[in-house]
Amino acid sequence: MARHTANALTIVVNALSARRGGGRTYLLNLFGTLGEFSNLRVVVITHAEFAQDLAAYGVEIVVPRIATGNVLFRAVWESTVLPRMLKSLNANVLYCPGGLLSGPAATSCSTAVAFRNMLPFDERERRRYPRGYMRFRLWLLRRLMASAFKRADLLIFLSDHARQTIDATVPARRGRCVVIPHGVSPVFFPGGEVPRPASLPQSFVLYVSLLDAYKAQLEVIEAWHLLRKRRFTQEKLVLIGESDLPYGALVRNSIQALGLGTEVLVIGKVPYIDLPAWYQNAKVSLFASSCENCPNILLEAMAAGRPVLSSNYPPMPEIAGSGARYFDPYNPNELADALAAVLDDEQLRMAMGQSALERARKFDAIESARRTWQALIGIARSVPTS
Repeated sequence: MARHTANALTIVVNALSARRGGGRTYLLNLFGTLGEFSNLRVVVITHAEFAQDLAAYGVEIVVPRIATGNVLFRAVWESTVLPRMLKSLNANVLYCPGGLLSGPAATSCSTAVAFRNMLPFDERERRRYPRGYMRFRLWLLRRLMASAFKRADLLIFLSDHARQTIDATVPARRGRCVVIPHGVSPVFFPGGEVPRPASLPQSFVLYVSLLDAYKAQLEVIEAWHLLRKRRFTQEKLVLIGESDLPYGALVRNSIQALGLGTEVLVIGKVPYIDLPAWYQNAKVSLFASSCENCPNILLEAMAAGRPVLSSNYPPMPEIAGSGARYFDPYNPNELADALAAVLDDEQLRMAMGQSALERARKFDAIESARRTWQALIGIARSVPTS
């Protein structure tokens, strides 16, 4: 529980954009170290459903109901109500981990944003979506995020790849910047008792990720089809992740069209607390995304000590290093070859799993959170910036 006095430093965290698992995981890891800072007051603006998860962290919670549903209402609230709230709280720092910063909110305190969503800045990946709402949304997000990056007093990057991307596209920035990669929660490392849920297949290859175009599940399914044509494959392919986007329907149609209805299992969203059991029981974990910043999923898969096959698109080699073997996610034949080589070689799997575990240990969730708080404290009005 955080302790603070009347003259405590006040940091307001705008968590309204934390609607999916990755954003929430990031914040829970961050708040988990708050107790180490004895004179820090943290106010979190969030949704009612996420507020329940924050009750144990010693933060003050604000749930502006008008701003938690409609995106337009949220923008209006952030432009009109939030500035007054910051003044009434005597806020020292406004932190927006979603990367967006409302204009008037930046006038009464220092501001910080995190660059966590690479997709708006990757033109190649944006073209994977048909013309329409999603492409327009990504175009608009790029403009809004670029504006925030220019104005913020602190910009937190999660990888060198992310920093290089923004250095090339948004060069005129006024504030400080720092690279703080994600860390892995201790629950994902082997050591504790992790029961095997009855729903787990006896032997399976695991891919955890939102079903979406840049995650390349269609190509993964095609690779699995090629693999099964080459060899008897007792393993199942398990896809875990939210699947309510239109791409999810394409994935299910592809599974049926290729006759893989009993071989490829689309599980959907799994509670965060259950994920370690899936990772640690997988024969191999896949990560086929082509657009990331610092993927929690890749780190969590490595922490399980199981062999990892990863996309060769940046920043995956930067993050996984020698802890993974790489493939082109849009070349199904290449992935099929990699799967065959790893699944049929137990010694190779053991060596790869050990390498993955050793690499994952370099990403400490507690240290990452500490560095984030230290960076936020460093830009408070009462502390000179450099």
